[in-house]
Amino acid sequence: MPPVKLRQLGTSLLMLLTLLLTSGCEQEPERQQQLQRAVAIERADECHLCGMIISNFPGPKGQLYEQGERQTRKFCSTRELFAYLLDPEHRHRVQQVFVHNMALTPWDQPADDAYIDARQAWYVAGSGLPGAMGPTLASFADQATAEAFIDSYGGRLYRFEQIDLALLSRMGL
Repeated sequence: MPPVKLRQLGTSLLMLLTLLLTSGCEQEPERQQQLQRAVAIERADECHLCGMIISNFPGPKGQLYEQGERQTRKFCSTRELFAYLLDPEHRHRVQQVFVHNMALTPWDQPADDAYIDARQAWYVAGSGLPGAMGPTLASFADQATAEAFIDSYGGRLYRFEQIDLALLSRMGL
């Protein structure tokens, strides 16, 4: 084969290899996120923060995945989830976060198929409805449902990024 054709073939192979390698890199986060879904709360599952049996408590629960880990961390309440999330040691490693959409599930026993992306949820603090070990944040997929909950049970509306340690402390953390 003439040297010009060999160089063209080499260049084509290098471009093809580069394309294959970079396309695989772009798909990895998407594939990883597909694998990272909220999972069922099993009867014996313990809260990652406090060690209590999660299914023993009413109110919304939370789950999260940290970078590089395949197993979900489960929490007995949204308040416990945020206490973990807001810790500077953990904050930068969290990849996916889930909470119950309380518009779709009973307060006393939230259903495993009612999880939503926690970063997109609306939260109500101060409703007085009990969660694990006291007050918790009621979580909802949309603002209108959260406001209707406030009309019935009281409380104040927050977005994910508005929740901080000061709010959790006022709730009794």
